[in-house]
Amino acid sequence: MKDRTLLMIPGPIEFDPAVLQALGAPTTSHVSPDFIETFGRALERMRDVWCAPSGQPFILVGSGTLAMDVVGANLVEPGDRALVLSTGVFGDRFEDLLSRYGADVTVIRTEPGETVDFEAADRALAGGDYKLITGTHVDTSTGVRIDAERFGTLGKQHGALTILDGVCSVAGEEIRQEAWGIDAVLTASQKAIGVPPGLALLVVSQNLLCRWGKRRTVVANYYADWTKWLPIMASYEKRVPSYFGTPAVNLVCALDVSLGQILDEGLDERFARHERFGRACRAAIEALGLDQIPTSADHAANTLTAPRYPEGVKGQDLLPKIREAGAILAGGLHPDIRTEYFRIGHMGATNAGDLLATVGAIEAGLHACGHAFDLGSGVAAAQSILFG
Repeated sequence: MKDRTLLMIPGPIEFDPAVLQALGAPTTSHVSPDFIETFGRALERMRDVWCAPSGQPFILVGSGTLAMDVVGANLVEPGDRALVLSTGVFGDRFEDLLSRYGADVTVIRTEPGETVDFEAADRALAGGDYKLITGTHVDTSTGVRIDAERFGTLGKQHGALTILDGVCSVAGEEIRQEAWGIDAVLTASQKAIGVPPGLALLVVSQNLLCRWGKRRTVVANYYADWTKWLPIMASYEKRVPSYFGTPAVNLVCALDVSLGQILDEGLDERFARHERFGRACRAAIEALGLDQIPTSADHAANTLTAPRYPEGVKGQDLLPKIREAGAILAGGLHPDIRTEYFRIGHMGATNAGDLLATVGAIEAGLHACGHAFDLGSGVAAAQSILFG
C-alpha cells in the first residue's frame, strides 16, 4: 500500500527524483571547483529559462518574498513613485514592501478573480512620474494571470521600470523577459522551477542596473544590496571563487539539475504542457459542477486552479477527504474569500497521471461530502483534453 500522498498545492510541489538526488548528495565546499562550475552553469541556464540573454541573474538564499524585497530595497529611494497592479494577496504585499523603503505607492486593485485593467494603469502612469510598476504574473491567492507581455510594453511606453512577480509562473507560464521588455522577473525555487524551498531567484535587465547605478543613497538592506552580490555572481560565472554570504550549496546543485531538465524539455513544449494541464484541470472542475475564482478562462493561471466549494460543502470537511483519497490540496488564501475556495497546484514535474489521480481524489472527497455529480465526469473531462 502506498504510504504517501501527492503534494498538489501551489508550492512546494512534487519534485523530480534526479533533483532530490542532487539535493541529498554530500555537501561540498562553496568554493570547491565542482561547485563553482555548477553555480556558474546554473546562472547561465537561468538566462535561457527566463529568455533574457543579456540579463543579470541572481541566486540567493531565501524565499520568493526575499526576491521581492531585494528588488524593492535596491530600486526604491524615499519619494520615488511606484504603481502596484494587484490581483490578490501578493500584489498587496508589494504595496507594503515598497512603502517601507519610502516609496509613494499607488495601487490599482482588482476584485478577487478579475485581472488587471491595463487602460486604468495606462491612465495612472500618464498622470505621474512613476519610477517603477509592479505586477504579479500569477497571483497564488486567486489563480489569476495577467498579460505579462502587455505589462512590459506598458512600462516601456511610460519609461517606468517593470517588476514582474513570477513566483507562481516562471518555467510554467510563457515569459520572454527580454523580448517583452520586462526589467526584473523574480521567482522562488519551490514552484514551477522544481526545486525544494530555499532559493530566491531573479533576473534583471541592463536597463534596470543602469538606473540602479544612479542611486543617490545607500541601499538600506545590507543583505539585499546588489553592491555586495553582483561581484559574487560575476565571479561564479567566470568560474572564480568568491564570498559574501554562504550559498545553499545543495539547493544550487538541485537547481542546476532542474534548469537542465527544463531546457531539455524545451520552453515551448513546457509552456504548452502547462497550458494543457491548466485547461484539463479547469475542465474537470467545471464537469464536477464547481465554479472557479478567475472570472474568465482567458486570465486563469495554467500553474494552479482555484475552485469554489460547492453549496453545502465546507473546506474543513472536503480537504481532509481529498487527502484520504490520495492528494494534498491547499485551502483559500485571499482574506476576503478565504473560506470559499481551495487551490490545486499543477506545475513543474507534475505529469498527466498526477493530475488525473488528483481529480479522482477530488471526486472521492466530493462524493464523501454529499455533493451530487456524475462519478468519473471530472476524470473524463480532464482526459479528453490531456489525450484528445
